[in-house]
Amino acid sequence: MRALQQWLERFCRKHSRLGIPGLMKYIVIGNILVFILDMFGVGGVYAASNLLSFSSSSILHGEVWRLITFVFVPYIAGRRMADFLWLAILLYFYYWIGTALEREWGTAKFTIFYLFGVVLNILMGFVVGVATMSYVNLSMFFAFATLFPDMQVLLFFIIPVKVKWLAWVDAAFFAFTIVRLLVAGHPLYALLPVIAILNYLLFFASDIGDTLGYWKRRAGSRMGRKTGPKVINFNNAKTRTKAGAKEAYLHKCAVCGKTDVSDPGMEFRYCSKCNGYYCYCIDHINSHIHIQ
Repeated sequence: MRALQQWLERFCRKHSRLGIPGLMKYIVIGNILVFILDMFGVGGVYAASNLLSFSSSSILHGEVWRLITFVFVPYIAGRRMADFLWLAILLYFYYWIGTALEREWGTAKFTIFYLFGVVLNILMGFVVGVATMSYVNLSMFFAFATLFPDMQVLLFFIIPVKVKWLAWVDAAFFAFTIVRLLVAGHPLYALLPVIAILNYLLFFASDIGDTLGYWKRRAGSRMGRKTGPKVINFNNAKTRTKAGAKEAYLHKCAVCGKTDVSDPGMEFRYCSKCNGYYCYCIDHINSHIHIQ
């Protein structure tokens, strides 16, 4: 999994212009248009959603446009103003998270992340019979929380809450949905939220593993075992490697151990929030746990 993430990072750096700038803007606009057509269009209740949503049987009978248009079918369908207001809040949430991820990752990586979710849903759709992007849209919050765990947001525009705690609420919703579908006797439908989580893990599995490893080392250090990573002194420009190494390094990631010698093309930064001069590679500067 780490090799896949490293390859993806290199691919996105080399093809930075690949992707769709402002992708979430188009996703949100498409959802709004389909919702409006459902409210005011002719042809029956939810005619637009029924025509554009994913249906494996319809696709096999020639309605191939559903392979793309299901992305724009909103999770909330209704003809009441309350439905529209709730959808507006949800779409604003999608847009805010999506644009933040695109700014952090770049257009190429975010587009690939979303495209992977689309492809996985299409593949699973032919197994289940239906597909929806709502779980992938919600799983973007896991990515956001991994990158910015300590950021505070205003819940209901009033209550300040850290993003990492909202991520646990999101995880509880996914778990509840999976269990509810299994209890209701729909095991195949329960795979839809699982696919969304898998899409997240494809991009963050190694980061989660590094975080767990960090906590394991930290717990070991509290018990008297010297298992923590070496800390680089930012003021010392002549930091040396371990005994026996051929070259000295200037920067070493406190999470994965990469140095500017072992990986000359890697970018390294120092975290101002950690208590000490802790260095991190570009892969972990935004996802590490701050050392206090």
